[in-house]
Amino acid sequence: MNGTWAVLRRELLSLWVTPLAWVLLFVFLMLQGTSFFLLVDHYSSFASASLEQGPLAGYFASLFVPVSLLLVCPALSMRLFAEERRSGSMELLLTAPVSPTGVVLGKYLATVLTYLLMWLPTVLYVVILRDTGMVDWPVVGASYLGVALIGAAYLAVGTLMSAMSRSQLVAMLLTTLSLFGLFILGIGERVFDEGLLLDICRHVSIVGQLEDFSKGLVDSRRLVFDGSLIVLPLFLCVRVVDSWRLD
Repeated sequence: MNGTWAVLRRELLSLWVTPLAWVLLFVFLMLQGTSFFLLVDHYSSFASASLEQGPLAGYFASLFVPVSLLLVCPALSMRLFAEERRSGSMELLLTAPVSPTGVVLGKYLATVLTYLLMWLPTVLYVVILRDTGMVDWPVVGASYLGVALIGAAYLAVGTLMSAMSRSQLVAMLLTTLSLFGLFILGIGERVFDEGLLLDICRHVSIVGQLEDFSKGLVDSRRLVFDGSLIVLPLFLCVRVVDSWRLD
């Protein structure tokens, strides 16, 4: 896509030279470190619990992960378009030789890359557990695939919401409300009886998806759902950005 790489580099630079990414990284690692410590402390009281069924699987399947994403993803994506529109720099970007698709993909990929870098230090948790016993690396890979896909989907929604507002705060609130709605709908799998509504809730359940991935279960239906939640918001975002050029 025309200009994607240039926009990606520009967005990464603007993210990491400001306090935003560093503050989010600190908060994120504090939350993950606290949750991992609590889980390890809990499972250490069960001598018969294996590591595959213990703190590592419990960490990825816990509510700490989706709650962290509900906080981090809206904050990461809120500034993508909202701040540019507020400051007036969006007009300069639109007059550059960059296609609307290139603008959207460049900005989106910058946030996804930042998100993945935030998860990188948590690999130390796996290293710590490896030194105390056996670790199932395919299961670890599936678990990280799960958090990567869910995060990418959440950031795609945030990118669209940022393009639909001129305020970072409004963009963050819209993203948080949208993602929280999906989260609550997924909780319905633990509430409703067997039927169509229960099937829908199971399909969109982020908690259920994380539980499956933490066991090494990669369901193609989960991949299709995450892929759809990435592609559709980005497609709509491209249409929104393209409409600005027509104004």
